Amino acid sequence: MLEKIKELTENINQYQIDSKEQLEQFRLEYISKKGKISELFENFKEISGEQKKLIGQELNKLKQFAQEKFEAFSTELSKKEVLIKEDIDYTLPPPPAMLGSRHPLTVVREKIIYVFERMGFNLSDGPEIEDDWHNFTALNFPHNHPAREMQDTFFIEKNPDITLRTHTSSVQIRVMENSTPPIRTLSPGRVYRNEAISARAHCVFHQIEGLYVDKSVSFADLKNTLYVFAKEMFGKDTKIRLRPSYFPFTEPSAEMDVSCLICKGKGCNVCKYSGWVEIGGAGMVDPNVLENCNINSEQYTGYAFGMGIERITMLIYGIKDLRLFTENDVRFLRQFKAIE
Repeated sequence: MLEKIKELTENINQYQIDSKEQLEQFRLEYISKKGKISELFENFKEISGEQKKLIGQELNKLKQFAQEKFEAFSTELSKKEVLIKEDIDYTLPPPPAMLGSRHPLTVVREKIIYVFERMGFNLSDGPEIEDDWHNFTALNFPHNHPAREMQDTFFIEKNPDITLRTHTSSVQIRVMENSTPPIRTLSPGRVYRNEAISARAHCVFHQIEGLYVDKSVSFADLKNTLYVFAKEMFGKDTKIRLRPSYFPFTEPSAEMDVSCLICKGKGCNVCKYSGWVEIGGAGMVDPNVLENCNINSEQYTGYAFGMGIERITMLIYGIKDLRLFTENDVRFLRQFKAIE
């Protein structure tokens, strides 16, 4: 046993290590539970008599020596790694940076703005925290009127009501209050509604709403504007359909559908086999809304429209889950490029 201890001590003393792989091999060979030193400790149990004390002392010395050698090798390798990392030629050019890509909602938002700007619309912006007047009352939502239940609102304060805006129509009210017709404005922005998050709904999403107020504005003007937008946005073969609907701030009101981009109007699961996909609402501005903004409703008329940017983006790119837009997964975001 003493000869074996002496032999292992000499082997460990002569051991050379230049890599992490060799260090791991040393650990496995000598100080692991299945190593040579552990094997000696197993054999030590069979020794009895006067030699047991002497052999035990030598065996403990061997174990301690092997552990110290292992730690010394580890420290030396760490120092070498630091020197290698610091050995950098700073005159060399940097590695090429990975170019990012724009968010799909940004891509679609800019394309929508581009289309309407060519038709004479300018951009307007407003606060995301709104008062009751701009978010509801001025838009023909009377107090305690059932129409208010159409909006699932996040209230910040009560009496007076301060809310997170439920639509960007509030921006249109601010524009009409501070401008004189003709008014032709586009209001993109983030809006909030107290809805359960799912593949088709979210509590935070983006809208873009348009407003045109002037003398002799008609529903035909609204239809032609939406028709041109659909052709520019979705392709020259796109068709539109306006269905009667209800909104407190427009009269008459309509829902806007476009022919399905996936099946080209033939019917598929995206359009629920109808050939049409709803993208927004529109209508003639209610005279009460004009009067609330000090615009003479007998002299001026106007139209308004609004659509969800997420809905259009999902339609263009074939995205089936709304939650993907806010998960910040770079694998998802890298797939998108600008729309021609």
